[in-house]
Amino acid sequence: MRTDIGRRFTGLVTGALLAAGALFATAAPAQAYDPDPGVSTYYRDTDGCPCSGGTLTDPFDGTHFAHDAGGLAVKMELDDAGWFVGKVEFHPNDEKLWVYDTKNDGDTFYVAVGYSSGGSYHDLGTFSAPGTSDTVDLTVKDLDIPDGAYVDITLYDGSGRADHIAAARGTGAAVA
Repeated sequence: MRTDIGRRFTGLVTGALLAAGALFATAAPAQAYDPDPGVSTYYRDTDGCPCSGGTLTDPFDGTHFAHDAGGLAVKMELDDAGWFVGKVEFHPNDEKLWVYDTKNDGDTFYVAVGYSSGGSYHDLGTFSAPGTSDTVDLTVKDLDIPDGAYVDITLYDGSGRADHIAAARGTGAAVA
């Protein structure tokens, strides 16, 4: 009787392991966009804000920039084959970066942020949305950037800043 219970237990464990292995074997790894998504970039001089509407409108939550004297906000929309797949916003008021992944397609994009101030460049890191099963994944980063600094935002398709997609930097940088 003890042998019979041991065989049943072993059979259950083996069956569970085989089922889990089959599940993991069929799960597709995240694929990089190929070709890269298209990017539309919109800037707003926040001296004249609050502002919203027009090119700041999108199907998820729209975009609203607050007044910030001397600031230049940026919104970057990503689309792939007619699908709105994400957006990135830099809000100079409180220096916040918003990263949205708006399509559950097994892929994400990465946003590298840095700024120039006081004669030197400061790399703030690389950010992405969390990648859950929610309709919209969102990460908001509260950045500590001095007023008037030029903010560089670079989008990549691969982690480790691989496969450059687009950028808002240099003369097209945002301004904190």
